Amino acid sequence: MVISLSRRSAVEPFHAMDILAEANRLKAERHPVISMAVGQPSDPAPLAVRQAAEAALKAGRIGYTDTLGLMPLRKAIAAHYGEHYGVEVSAERIAVTTGSSAAFNLAFLAMFDVGDRVAIAAPGYPAYRNIMAALGIEVVEIELAGETYLHAEHLRSAHREKPLKGVLFASPANPTGAIVPAAELKELVETAEDLGIAVISDEIYHRLAYAAPDTTALAFSPNVTAINSFSKYYCMTGWRIGWMVLPEEMVRPVERIAQSLYISAPELSQIAAIQAFSATRELETVKARYAQNRELLMKRLPELGFALAAPMDGAFYAFCDVSRHTNDSMAFARRMLAEAHVAATPGRDFDPLQGHRYMRFSYAGSHDDMVEALARIDRWLK
Repeated sequence: MVISLSRRSAVEPFHAMDILAEANRLKAERHPVISMAVGQPSDPAPLAVRQAAEAALKAGRIGYTDTLGLMPLRKAIAAHYGEHYGVEVSAERIAVTTGSSAAFNLAFLAMFDVGDRVAIAAPGYPAYRNIMAALGIEVVEIELAGETYLHAEHLRSAHREKPLKGVLFASPANPTGAIVPAAELKELVETAEDLGIAVISDEIYHRLAYAAPDTTALAFSPNVTAINSFSKYYCMTGWRIGWMVLPEEMVRPVERIAQSLYISAPELSQIAAIQAFSATRELETVKARYAQNRELLMKRLPELGFALAAPMDGAFYAFCDVSRHTNDSMAFARRMLAEAHVAATPGRDFDPLQGHRYMRFSYAGSHDDMVEALARIDRWLK
């Protein structure tokens, strides 16, 4: 038998998922592993979400929906933009997707051709780089080199070198948690538009900001493609439900591609997600615990020799310089998991050039787990 493997399949692995798989293997062997590796809330979806799903399941309401999603959910998302940001967004511009991962796939396919140059920041979420590389898009990684977020001048400089077709940025960012201030975000969007560069704004960690209010890039241009998800703030990772806000001209192209790739997002998840916007009180309690964990890590990680590489403005991550302990964060992460039974993500995921010096710690778990994890690391390092 002849086995055929494409060149695009040779993308870098998502090391956080590899670490998670090893952590799960150790847990199955009854080792007391604490995971700070994956950005997954430890709380379940809000009660109203689960109740809506239960009712739909009992009614047998599970099937295909319109490719762009259930209109009641699209209207609920549109209303959220008015209530949370003061920005008017038409429900017709919203596409419900199978998580934000599908939204990125659809955006890249609808916006860029093979060989187009698209800028991202390093460190940054690895799936950006991996998906675009698999699609034949040229990824232009802009090393922040001590800066905490992408600036308009970074964009101008990269565009002068060779014209860019697009730029993708996140605020709050993964892995750093850094937030682009509103004035800087406005300049970034306006600079991109002046240069003819298409903008994708990753906003999946919105509502998880501790140092500044949320600002959507849509506040500065209707031509931005904004991507969000119910996974993070709304504690719905496994429900695989996200959304895109699209420029009007992109709605039909995205719909056409999604019809063939996904048909539609899961109807059960869509029905349930409508209720997520009514669960703010419950979700703010979860966020308060993240804030408590954040304070703990901001104090303890530097004491352990893990210098914070960026301000922990939002999301639920601490990105640390671990060069005091190692020059190989991948090997260090494996040892810490095997010996201390604490999982964290090596920086190679987020920055192929400098990632060997960094690690990301997620503080989305329980406070007791965070306290215990840091105590284990302390004992392990001694």
